[in-house]
Amino acid sequence: MGLRTTLHAALHSRTVLALGVALTLAIPLVTLPALPEVAVWPIALGLLPWVVGKYVLCPLRWRALTDGDLGRWWHLRAYAESELLGLLTPGHVGADLWRLRRLGRAGLDRGAAVVSVGMDRLVGAIGLAVFVGFAGTALPLHLLVPVLGVLVAGAAVLLVVRKFRPQWLPERPPLPTPKRLTLGLLLSAGYQLSIAALLLGAVSATGHALDPLSILGAFGASQLAGAVPGPNGASPRDAALVVALAALGLPLMAAVAAVAIKAAIAWLPALTLGGVSLLLTRRSHRAQLLPG
Repeated sequence: MGLRTTLHAALHSRTVLALGVALTLAIPLVTLPALPEVAVWPIALGLLPWVVGKYVLCPLRWRALTDGDLGRWWHLRAYAESELLGLLTPGHVGADLWRLRRLGRAGLDRGAAVVSVGMDRLVGAIGLAVFVGFAGTALPLHLLVPVLGVLVAGAAVLLVVRKFRPQWLPERPPLPTPKRLTLGLLLSAGYQLSIAALLLGAVSATGHALDPLSILGAFGASQLAGAVPGPNGASPRDAALVVALAALGLPLMAAVAAVAIKAAIAWLPALTLGGVSLLLTRRSHRAQLLPG
């Protein structure tokens, strides 16, 4: 109860919002002046498809994998709200917590809500893995083995609990059909392309150029560092992306600046779309609590 209260307070704290924005903006303010020139147009051109991928394709993927009678507009708004809260929390955990809360308020039971968010995460990870493989990126064995070990251990624990304490597990809701899974994977592929566009724009803004598939591969490889949480723009995942871009031949300062641009620019649609939707959602909720 204490942890839940703390998370609730953090997600609604203006201080946390201010600190998160300040930290994300501080990194580009430090690194960008060290570059000879930063172009704006590549950033803008990369941002447009990424906004469509993140705030349209991803919510539609989530909707395709959700067993509930909720419309497209509901998913678009709930996803935008979750992205803002995700940027404010280490490991983007606030995004999933908010989506679970919104699904619960919409009438879905806890099991269906967990399957909805979990399947969306899983399909997104599969889409990323496919693109990483297509880009020809080989993940280091010393990084891959711990991840596989965690997955195997988790599966073993689940099997033991299911055999000896099945009452601990919620009743499993129906999983998405193959048709809906296929649609989710196609939408995930579109989102991965939009990530490549954003990173390509961020790299081009520093005055350098890299192969788009190599950039996407570097991004995919860096996601393994997401197991260690951190703030947006200063997380182990961002540091891993800097290292991966530098390994592709980008100067270190340009790699740091490109990742900083990517992290900072994510706040613009999050605050605009997610922030406005959160205010409207809160206003609607308060109106429902007022006596008629």
